[in-house]
Amino acid sequence: MKLLKTLGLSLLASALAMGAASAQEKTIKIATEGAYAPWNFTGAGGKLEGFEIDLANDLCVRMKVKCEIVSQDWDGIIPALNAKKYDAIMAGMNITPKRLEAINFSRPYATGSHGWGVLKDSPLAKLAGQGKRINLEKDADAAKAMIEEWKPLLKGKTVGTQSSTVNGAFLEKYLKDTITIREYKTTEQHDLDLAAGRIDAIFAAHSSLKASTEKPEFKDMQIVGGAVDGDVLGRGVAVGLRKDDAELKGMFDKAIQAAIDDGTVKKLTEKWFKIDMAPQT
Repeated sequence: MKLLKTLGLSLLASALAMGAASAQEKTIKIATEGAYAPWNFTGAGGKLEGFEIDLANDLCVRMKVKCEIVSQDWDGIIPALNAKKYDAIMAGMNITPKRLEAINFSRPYATGSHGWGVLKDSPLAKLAGQGKRINLEKDADAAKAMIEEWKPLLKGKTVGTQSSTVNGAFLEKYLKDTITIREYKTTEQHDLDLAAGRIDAIFAAHSSLKASTEKPEFKDMQIVGGAVDGDVLGRGVAVGLRKDDAELKGMFDKAIQAAIDDGTVKKLTEKWFKIDMAPQT
């Protein structure tokens, strides 16, 4: 009888331990684009790499969950989240009022500016504001003045940008009457068209532009003009989440804050972007 009692207690303890392990092994599926270096990209052998891949794995350890990171085309990334094909998005996505109508966001895990990429021998290399970074909301007058300085050089030019992004929203709001906007599925596609002379400029995140200029095939591209952020360009890059997933938002917020506080985000941004893009807290 004592043996049976001991055996029963052992089985109960094992079951409880297995249950605890299962709880810790909860899987969170995170979608990324896989075509937006150095934020996220598909490397050798089809392996996903980049800043957000490293950060996602770090955050999942902090949250004590298992990470499953999958690639998803950018133009369907929000609808697929709301269709519950995955639990979160980490794909260089800025927080904007329009996106907040459809989904929720964690606190930002990176910040950055946006601007122009042109060929070195282009007349657009003289775009005003080189070396300046202006917030479209906080420095509205300075931003307006710089954009007005851009317009004579940009008039009639064709500018490439990735579709369904804050970069396209900026061009539509501030320059649609000055330029022809050509949208692309990926940033690599507009980079290639610029290099081939099929468009005059690209407008993108500085982090993406810098990564492109470091590739041999884009050696003739350079970043020019003033850098801008704020307004339609968003409030920082964050994890996209369903509106009804408050618990997961709380988990990501806590893990991101911890990764900022202990310097992990700074370290990872310096590794992938060569600059500190950690949010200021």
